[in-house]
Amino acid sequence: MSINAAAPSGQLKWVDLRSSSMKREDTKSNPGVTGASAAAFTAMLQQAAGTSQATDSSNKSTYVALAGSSSMDNLLWQQLGEAAGANSGISGEITQTVPTDYEQLIQTASAKYGVPVDLIKAVIDTESSFNPNVVSSAGAKGLMQLMDGTANGLGVSDPFDPAQSIDGGVRYLSYQLKRYDGQEKMALAAYNAGPGRVNKLGVSSDAELMANLSGLPKETQAYIAKIERARAQFAV
Repeated sequence: MSINAAAPSGQLKWVDLRSSSMKREDTKSNPGVTGASAAAFTAMLQQAAGTSQATDSSNKSTYVALAGSSSMDNLLWQQLGEAAGANSGISGEITQTVPTDYEQLIQTASAKYGVPVDLIKAVIDTESSFNPNVVSSAGAKGLMQLMDGTANGLGVSDPFDPAQSIDGGVRYLSYQLKRYDGQEKMALAAYNAGPGRVNKLGVSSDAELMANLSGLPKETQAYIAKIERARAQFAV
């Protein structure tokens, strides 16, 4: 769900952390997300409230640089909780879909956060191909490819746990849908590239977003199309 400028052709690289020694090395070199400044946390809260107009670089660093203290995480949890709790009916009715290995978890998250089942499955398929153990070279992890800062703010302690990843990822997606008044393409662009990129375009609808699509990274442009194709495969 984040952009990897270093990957060739704009594609994310995945590594199965649970079947590789890279997990142990990563643990040593990156023990946790720490040291966020008060300014960074304030910017994150402003972004969660839908008021941030940060540039992409500040948006990306804010997400990754969340502090490890429980007080900050609790504040962010409350902010996201208020938004997600008010999203009833924001993205259409839940449709019957092709079943997956995580059917019950997806159905539960869909009912809980009001996000269509086929959209959830399309996001998971596009993000991780339903492999719960992958990590992108940008550091996004699990089925829904959550960055550490986002996962921490959502209360996800283990992004490789399918239940936590699906609940946290769908909750985050539902928040983006609420932020953009149910405009799915805008929400997906924010999920992939960050709300700062979307806000910078100055658009207010999916139609306007698509008319200004060149203003988004190529990965995000392709991401929206991939989600639509995957969604068509899961819908019945």
